[in-house]
Amino acid sequence: MPRPISAHISLSAMRHNLLAVRRCLDSAQVAGDRARPHVWAVIKANAYGHGILNAVQGFGAADGLAMLDLNEAVRCREAGWNGPILLLEGFFEPADIRVLDQHRISVTVHCAEQFDMLEKARPGRPLDAMVKLDSGMNRLGFQPGAYRQAYARAQALQQRGVLGALGRMTHFARADDDAQATAQQIAVFGEATQGLPGSASLCNSAATLTEGLWAHCVPGGEQWVRPGICLYGASPFDDRPAASLGLRPVMTLRSRLINTHVLKAGASVGYGYTYTAPRDTRVGVVACGYADGYPRHAPTGTPICVDGVMTRTLGRISMDMLGVDLDPVPGAAVGSEVVLWGEGGPSVDDVARASGTVGYELLCALAPRVPVQVHTE
Repeated sequence: MPRPISAHISLSAMRHNLLAVRRCLDSAQVAGDRARPHVWAVIKANAYGHGILNAVQGFGAADGLAMLDLNEAVRCREAGWNGPILLLEGFFEPADIRVLDQHRISVTVHCAEQFDMLEKARPGRPLDAMVKLDSGMNRLGFQPGAYRQAYARAQALQQRGVLGALGRMTHFARADDDAQATAQQIAVFGEATQGLPGSASLCNSAATLTEGLWAHCVPGGEQWVRPGICLYGASPFDDRPAASLGLRPVMTLRSRLINTHVLKAGASVGYGYTYTAPRDTRVGVVACGYADGYPRHAPTGTPICVDGVMTRTLGRISMDMLGVDLDPVPGAAVGSEVVLWGEGGPSVDDVARASGTVGYELLCALAPRVPVQVHTE
């Protein structure tokens, strides 16, 4: 019998969250004179740990898919996705351009070296491209003073038939916690791209879910938003739980108790004796550890659910096991169900917050050894 741990992926929750994003965008339309933005469903990093092929099914109603890995993009095509695909970091060597051409994959162009490669390319059909501006994130993109020149290179390639539809893109650094910083980036974007043709894409999850923000990003024209983490049922905000945003968890990590015992007062549990019982305490051992993707740095007190009752972890997380406080769950026994995060348990954001990290990391860290069950309804 395999270990009693499994990750459950809900495709219906994916569909629900995509619809929740669209409803948020609908509520922000400006007096009916602005078309709702198109939605790139971001499925980078193996769809944030949820599986690329699951994402193709769950986000089938999205206007496009956005990711980083060229091989994952090809897998989407092979799985039957015929809509737009955007590579958020573009391409890395000339040989990639042939694959982009073959599979009709759009690219982000963020540096002069990519233009150099495109100018030597001869694709069979024009490649759609987003030219990225560094408006303040200070990672990828052309600096504001160099952006118009970069866009002119793109337009020249468009005239030669190397590039097709063009767009303008940037990425917000603090849309989750600093409206002023975001407004400053929008102003930089507006000044650097003023009068340039093509679509625009600025909004990540936090910006997409900030009511009305997309409508202030560009004066008009076609716009694309790029929600990521929110599509998987986690919140991009520290102070706004996912449930308050109308989101449902897509991944639920479940296991079972494999042992119970009484820890005597003054005794300690686990490596390093990081938890010592102040009184006799009933302890359970769960078949889940950091080799399964649970954070080793999760401290005593991290929320966890046993038999439908919220309780807490005790002691250091081991490779294959962790301890839980069973005093709040007197009926718990070997075989009792444990929800580490997701439906029926703490949110992944709650576990991440207790562990000093973010839900993104926990979802992406699900280990290959954990069996995955996919639920369509």
